[in-house]
Amino acid sequence: MQEKKLDKPRRKYDAEFKRDVLKMISSGRSVQDISHSLGINSNMIHKWKAQHNEVFGQKGSYPDVVSGSVSDADQEQLKARIRELEQERDILKKALGIFSRGI
Repeated sequence: MQEKKLDKPRRKYDAEFKRDVLKMISSGRSVQDISHSLGINSNMIHKWKAQHNEVFGQKGSYPDVVSGSVSDADQEQLKARIRELEQERDILKKALGIFSRGI
């Protein structure tokens, strides 16, 4: 008798989402950090990175990344905004979990 696996349905990610993840990597965030914050398996991110390197070469720039420097003040503002958005996302995830139990 065969056992059925209770696998989750596969999630599909569009090209824009993948570009955004690659931008995060190029901005200095680690794959582990991105994986944890977005709820994506880190192997998937490494696969996207490898695919990008195949197409654009190892030293190719990530798509739509603006070259240049960012001032320290701007960088601190951006980091604060990221923390704020991550907190909002976490709150929304918790709320979704609470509301989905009631159904």
